[in-house]
Amino acid sequence: MNILVIAEQKEGALAQSSFEALGAAQSLGGSLSTVLLAKDPAQMAEKLAANGGGKVMTVAHDSLDLFNQETFRKVVGEIIEKCSPDIVIGVATINTRALLSALAAKTGGAMASNATGLRLDGDKVVVTRPCYGGKAVAEVTTSDSGKPFFVSLRLKAFSPAPEGAGEVSAETVSDSCFESRTKVVEAVKESGQTVKLEEADAVVSFGRGLQGAENIPLIQKLADSLGAAVGASRAVVDAGWIEYKHQVGQTGRTVTPKLYIAVGISGAIQHLVGMQSSKCIVAINKDKDAPIFNIASYGIVGDAFEILPALSERFAQGG
Repeated sequence: MNILVIAEQKEGALAQSSFEALGAAQSLGGSLSTVLLAKDPAQMAEKLAANGGGKVMTVAHDSLDLFNQETFRKVVGEIIEKCSPDIVIGVATINTRALLSALAAKTGGAMASNATGLRLDGDKVVVTRPCYGGKAVAEVTTSDSGKPFFVSLRLKAFSPAPEGAGEVSAETVSDSCFESRTKVVEAVKESGQTVKLEEADAVVSFGRGLQGAENIPLIQKLADSLGAAVGASRAVVDAGWIEYKHQVGQTGRTVTPKLYIAVGISGAIQHLVGMQSSKCIVAINKDKDAPIFNIASYGIVGDAFEILPALSERFAQGG
């Protein structure tokens, strides 16, 4: 089986999600290749090769510094034609998710999104993915072995690849690949969140139990002590306490951190869909019968206004 991983870089730095994709690919065995597009990919490619990337194919061009879907689709499309992979894997970030779906449409290959598991059934790759708002899990595969199977992986669902020696190969593609109807001139960083919600190893979320926007600094202080991102329930976003980009749930972001702390969140199914795959869930709520305790790894029943400062102080001390 030939496997191609799409590595992602941002501003000349490898996205950590790339190593998650390599870990998922290695679990399948077979021949592994990685493709990396960048203005100057050399150092990043060496890092991929040293961390299980197999044969790392690079394409260097000034226009590859920032993501342009049309350009990236053309370049990766030619790489796919050269190496004929059976499966193409990337983590479901905004850019890679768009790229994989465009490639699937262009090649006529099947696609499975938001995968949380991969396994082999004979010579078929079987993808495990949540569906119906996380109420069920589906296993999907493709019946067309003549075309690539494109798979996007849920962030944080797979362990990074271990170290392993590989090789780097500089590839050339047609000049026409760099002819685009659009031009990306700038990438503007999102403000107000020091740790990106979907990529965070720890998330501290809050709901209406916090009583008002004026109490958000308590959440932020705890998040800062943990190096965590701040999340929120739909109810407080709708109430205008915090921006939508912080919303966790079916109509917001889906997160799978190692640690998820839910403060004053009752546990409506709409919210649970977006965080129930977290490795460790800590619920803080004064209502001992709140549904959130049904999925929590640990529960603290009490007044959040007493608990939050105590936790922040302890974590700030390294406790």
